[in-house]
Amino acid sequence: MKVDLHNHTTRCNHAVGEMEEYVKKAIASGTKKFGFSDHAPMDFDPKYRMGFEEMREYEHDVLALKEKYKSQIEILLGYEVDYLKGHIDQRVLDVDVDYLIGSVHFIGDWGFDNPEFIGKYEHEDIDIIWQKYFDAIQEMAQSKLFDIVGHFDLIKVFKFMPNKDIKLIAANALLAIKEADMVLEINAAGFRKPVAEAYPSISLLKEAFKMGIPITFGSDAHAPEQVSMFAKEIVQIARDVGYKECAVFKNRKRELLAF
Repeated sequence: MKVDLHNHTTRCNHAVGEMEEYVKKAIASGTKKFGFSDHAPMDFDPKYRMGFEEMREYEHDVLALKEKYKSQIEILLGYEVDYLKGHIDQRVLDVDVDYLIGSVHFIGDWGFDNPEFIGKYEHEDIDIIWQKYFDAIQEMAQSKLFDIVGHFDLIKVFKFMPNKDIKLIAANALLAIKEADMVLEINAAGFRKPVAEAYPSISLLKEAFKMGIPITFGSDAHAPEQVSMFAKEIVQIARDVGYKECAVFKNRKRELLAF
């Protein structure tokens, strides 16, 4: 894929491989604009993210690779930021980056996409869980702090699907994304999970297209071999829905590129 803005590094403590390996895989895959957007630090769940003291080194390493490979690929600097009330840190929001991905990985203090805590699904009303998740996405969009919505329907990761119409559950979240002028990523990582499909689902992506919400692409790679994995599939999904352009960012300013 031409644009790939969601990729991680070992600083998040649940990825493997050298950053340069990710870049080389992206170049070999024909990617033109490749973004690192590792998990930003937060004073909650530090096990799965970099520390505040690592931010400057992370940014330095990305910019060094940007310079080293500038004749072969454009490397962009970003963060994936958890939206969690009471834990949004101004030190992250004030960074000098190309873009910020806003993601929801927690319902309250429950890391619902973490296999360690999958047992909690058995004790909750699945429709209520889904609604709480999309309410959090709605709040994240309304904050207008971020450029890209990360893996829009991540709540489906383990294939615990709601009884209610998903389009109705997600409707207000999509409206908030539209009103905030955010970009929706098509994220390939879902193909590597039990749900075995991209985020978002085709039905939700069709709703986004009807609303004029722009898209971008992300491997969400946590290992070099995951860079561009399922790239053809997610690009084809976008084309089938009707998209012809994808977003890329530089210094928090968006432009659209044909793909």
